[in-house]
Amino acid sequence: MKDSPRLLASKIIHDFERVLVAFSGGIDSTLVLRVAREQLGANAVAITAVSPSLAKSDLEATRSLAAEIGVAHEVVQSRETEDPRYQRNDSQRCYFCKTNVYQCMIEYAKAEGFQWILDGTNADDLGDHRPGLRAAREHGVRSPLQEAGIGKGEIREWARQLGLSNWNRPANACLSSRVPYGSEVTPEKLAQVERAEASLRALGFRELRVRHHDQIARIEVSQDELPLAVEQSDQITKAMKEAGFPYAALDLAGFRSGSMNDVLRKK
Repeated sequence: MKDSPRLLASKIIHDFERVLVAFSGGIDSTLVLRVAREQLGANAVAITAVSPSLAKSDLEATRSLAAEIGVAHEVVQSRETEDPRYQRNDSQRCYFCKTNVYQCMIEYAKAEGFQWILDGTNADDLGDHRPGLRAAREHGVRSPLQEAGIGKGEIREWARQLGLSNWNRPANACLSSRVPYGSEVTPEKLAQVERAEASLRALGFRELRVRHHDQIARIEVSQDELPLAVEQSDQITKAMKEAGFPYAALDLAGFRSGSMNDVLRKK
């Protein structure tokens, strides 16, 4: 009898015996970490790469979630934002980012005796522009959810049943994903985006992005929250100016994960 996708993912993880889980705090890597703890106990360790492209709130979330799951959590400093290939921000930026991140993690893994690094890539990720997946394969990173054919809907349901506190958390991505392709990525721009998004969350918005278009902050919120954004236009405009954006624009199409990739799909 064929194993269910969940059982297959669990078996894949169990067979690694001792693993580092590349942990972003998103639901995908959280589920991998939770199953790894279940299958491997103390032989499963979370590792998070820290750089200016990771919001401080996301780092705190990884620490909180690792404690919730009951696993050790290690942090390494990655240096992708110092790489000119990353800074120039072409369509392969994520490849150069993940290349740097995985190299840092592999250095830690070798020093501490870990043979395997796992990530949270799922079956649905294969249909989008994700050059970072190529970097993962080149560095021998394994993706048990993708290998078991598990997509986002099943991940959230499994996480809910396991009682993970972030099972319904909106999808997130590194701060550099807010900068349009061809516009240089700098620590200053990333800090602007981080301040702007923190301000929107403080105003009560849940699913959002602030896209950095030089002097303009293009704000994406969920369709359900668009009326709230219009009502709070004065507060939002003030918050964006305080974050360093002279102008604020509300995107009427609403939040779209990966919307910066639209320009690539049109080519």
